[in-house]
Amino acid sequence: MAPQLFGIEHILYIVITTVVAVVGLLLAKKYATSEKAQTLVLKGIAAALFVAIMTNRLSQVFRYDTVRWYCIIPDSFCGMTSLVLSLAVLLGKKDNVALHFVWLLGIFGGVSTVIYATFLDQDISFFYLPTISGLLHHSLSAITVVALFLFKQIRITYKKWYCTLFGFTCYLTVGAFLMHTFGMSDAFHIAEPLLSGTPLTAWVMAPMYAAAYAAILFIVEIVRKKKKAA
Repeated sequence: MAPQLFGIEHILYIVITTVVAVVGLLLAKKYATSEKAQTLVLKGIAAALFVAIMTNRLSQVFRYDTVRWYCIIPDSFCGMTSLVLSLAVLLGKKDNVALHFVWLLGIFGGVSTVIYATFLDQDISFFYLPTISGLLHHSLSAITVVALFLFKQIRITYKKWYCTLFGFTCYLTVGAFLMHTFGMSDAFHIAEPLLSGTPLTAWVMAPMYAAAYAAILFIVEIVRKKKKAA
């Protein structure tokens, strides 16, 4: 029998990864007191995220009867976010522009997908590579974002609002390329909704995401102004 959503394997995975992440980040915060040490911890998490997302993509390449090398390119918001986030931390500077686009997608997409993992029934084994690597890269994406804020490697500001517009444009461009070049029926939910029977295609989710991001920026600025005034 294939693993079930909120079945024993799924629940154990959520509990174990949550405990390990919380304990690990708390210990890192306590003992990694210098900026150099914190950067090393963050890059270590990002490296694990890169390995997880590339393992997941390679598992998709060899999953079918014919080798599909184009599957190495992530075709989902979460997959591409894991790749961009890992590279932004590993290769980019502190508070770089890429982080300002992917941080919200990373933590929201990571947490929500791990909790509502609709891909668990791909195989009878919970450790089927596409399944376990999918769970791991979503988990590590969320953990990386938490570490960014924990070590103050990113500072949210409305001055970098344009990162969101540029990022979504790039994602949808890659999606259109995959669909038209390799005949994929959908990528980045351009044609098909996130949840069947809903209107949640990219064209609906993009403005929803922009509105949520704007609300977060507004709240952050209000809190900062109150702190300065106090």
